[in-house]
Amino acid sequence: MKVFVPKERSKGETRVALTPDAVKRLAKEGFTVRVEAGAGDGAHISDAAFQAAGAEVVPTEGLRDAFDSADIVLKVAPVGPNDALGGHEAEALREGAVLIGFAAPHKSADAVRILRDRKVTMVAMELVPRISRAQSMDALSSQASIAGYKAALLAAVHLDKYFPLLMTAAGTIQPARVVVMGAGVAGLQAIATAKRLGAVVEVSDIRPSVKEQVESLGGRFIEFEVAGEGEGGYAKELTKEQLAQQQAVVRERVVRADAVITTALVPGRPAPKLVTADMVREMRAGAVIVDMAVEQGGNCELSVLDEDVVAEGVKIIGHPNLAATLPADASLLYARNLQTLLLHLAPKAELKLDFDDEITAGAVLTHQGEVRHAPTRDALAANA
Repeated sequence: MKVFVPKERSKGETRVALTPDAVKRLAKEGFTVRVEAGAGDGAHISDAAFQAAGAEVVPTEGLRDAFDSADIVLKVAPVGPNDALGGHEAEALREGAVLIGFAAPHKSADAVRILRDRKVTMVAMELVPRISRAQSMDALSSQASIAGYKAALLAAVHLDKYFPLLMTAAGTIQPARVVVMGAGVAGLQAIATAKRLGAVVEVSDIRPSVKEQVESLGGRFIEFEVAGEGEGGYAKELTKEQLAQQQAVVRERVVRADAVITTALVPGRPAPKLVTADMVREMRAGAVIVDMAVEQGGNCELSVLDEDVVAEGVKIIGHPNLAATLPADASLLYARNLQTLLLHLAPKAELKLDFDDEITAGAVLTHQGEVRHAPTRDALAANA
């Protein structure tokens, strides 16, 4: 089977879908791998490194042919407009091809329709079930861990004081107080990193089950009367009354925090507003908020997508793609996720889609002219 890896063209996207190590493994399994020239530039992987691993490097002038002749196209970001193709990437895929990558179906309805109509099998990385045997394919977790680490570093860099407790000849410096909202993969890595930097970390999450993990990393878990345990380890959406209760409990921690890192997301829904404008006004000037949910609307009311803003003296960081700021390791982990998933779907380079298998059934978004993912199918029907 012919696998093609195009260069990512989304704004700020530095990652690449495969690394040379993954190319070697796929070639060993019988795949023919082609990579667009410059695909690894953002992750500091040269064309020569891909060639040494066994991939053919395709010049950008041959991009349309590479899309058209590929059995499988591997990407990081969702398909979108591509100037080198003179059109949309989804339209360049041949009918019946397989596309594997992030899909963002909740905000890419037009792309999903094109993929459906062209009978492309779209395997969405964000739909891989969060079950034990799919952990090595879970790109959401691998990329969220990197983003959580970077969020804590950004908070430390932009804060106007030390993170750790310091006892000096000139006096004692108290440690920074950090509040992490959401103890998923990103939140847990943010907690661990902030603790390693010496901060006092308090953690807000509506899922009581994460308390033990938070405390094992040295964080102080903020208890709530309301609980929002959803399916697959995710939080579920709270009612307005429950959200108000949560905000009331968290408010006093937030207003005296030096840094707040927000990571709370509900699958397929806008990010819950956890940090209100009133809370920001009560925070001290010089404090920092890193809103990791900004791409889904943000957990902070004052966050602005892809911008750093200062409100009432508080710096609010709205970077939408923190994993892409560490492209070497982000690409390495993502490529391993892709490699494992691809070998699950096509062992020995033979595509075998078994929809009785939980992983395959969960991850396939479109197939043979149908949208298999029910929430996406319902959303498309509602907006038809």
